[in-house]
Amino acid sequence: MALRDERVTLAHGGGGKAMRDLIEEVFTSVFNPPGMEDQARLSAAALAEPGARLAFTTDSFVVTPLEFPGGDIGKIAVCGTVNDLAVGGARPLWLSAAFIIEEGTEIALLRRIVATMAREAEAAGVRIVTGDTKVVGRGGCDGVFVTTSGVGVIAPGRDMGAARVRPGDVAIVNGVLGDHGATILVARGDLALSSEIESDCASLGHLMGAVIEAAPDARAARDLTRGGLASALNEIAQEAGCGVAIAEDALPLRPEVVGTCEILGLDPLYLANEGRIVIFVPEAQAEAALAAMKAHPEGAGAAIIGKAVAEHPGQVRMKTAFGGSRIVDMLVGEQLPRIC
Repeated sequence: MALRDERVTLAHGGGGKAMRDLIEEVFTSVFNPPGMEDQARLSAAALAEPGARLAFTTDSFVVTPLEFPGGDIGKIAVCGTVNDLAVGGARPLWLSAAFIIEEGTEIALLRRIVATMAREAEAAGVRIVTGDTKVVGRGGCDGVFVTTSGVGVIAPGRDMGAARVRPGDVAIVNGVLGDHGATILVARGDLALSSEIESDCASLGHLMGAVIEAAPDARAARDLTRGGLASALNEIAQEAGCGVAIAEDALPLRPEVVGTCEILGLDPLYLANEGRIVIFVPEAQAEAALAAMKAHPEGAGAAIIGKAVAEHPGQVRMKTAFGGSRIVDMLVGEQLPRIC
C-alpha cells in the first residue's frame, strides 16, 4: 500500500505521486473504471434499438453532515443522479464522479464514502466510469463536495414530461415523506432533538422501470428532493397548465416527522426526500402502477395522494383533515439548507 497518510494534504491535489496514490488506492481500486484515460469510452450498443435516445444529467452534493443515519454524501450522489435519470423514463447506465476535498479530511472517511458509492452503483445497475479529484486548502470547502453526472437511455416511444399530465391523471408517491430532511435536521445536533428516523435515500431506477412496465402511459414523474412534494407538484401543475388536488389524510407521513415539524414550525410537505418520487399516470393504470410500486422495497409504503384536475390551473390545493381546503404554494426560500 503506497498511501500511508491518514489525512488529505495539498500534495494529494498536486498532480504527482501523492495524487496518483490517492486516486488509485481510494477511488479507482474501488470503482474499477475501464482504463485510466481522461475520458470514459461508452458502448454504443445501448442505442442500437431504433428510436432510443440518450438522457444526461448532472448534480452537485454538499450535504452536512457528510455521514448521517441511512447514508452519506456518496450514497446521495449516486442515488440523486440515478433518480434524475429514472424519473424521465431513462434506464441509468453510467456515472461520473468528481470530488473537491478539503485539506485535512480523513482518508478513512473518503474510503467509507467511496465504498458506499460503489455499493449503491452496483445495486442500481450503473457503473462509475470516470471522475476527477481536486484538493483545496483548509476552509476552501466543507470537508468533501461531490459532483456526479449520469447518462442513461430512453427506450423508443417513451416520452415522459410534466406537460403531458392531463386532468384525471392520478398522483402516486412511493413511500413516507420527509424522512431525509428530518434525519439531517436531527443529525446536525444543533437542536435538542433525538429520533430513530433514517434517511430515505435510495436509487429508484429499478422501481421506475417496473412502474413504467405496469403503466406504459405514465405521464410524468419528479423526485422529491429540495422543496419536497409541494414544490414538485407545483412545478408539474404549472408546466401542465392544470390543477393538482391532494388530500391531507392520504399523505404517508411518520408521526415522528410530523412531530418534529410541529416543534420547529416546519411543513413536512416541503421537507426534502432522497428516495421518493411522485408519478402521474392515467386513472385506468393507477392501480397497476401502485401494485408495481408496492412490490419493491423502495415502494412498500406507496400511496395514491390525489389527481390532476381542470380547476385552479397551475395551482396545488389540499383538502385538509378538517374538511377545508388550502393552497399549497411553491417553497419560498429554504427551510433547511445543505440537505443534499
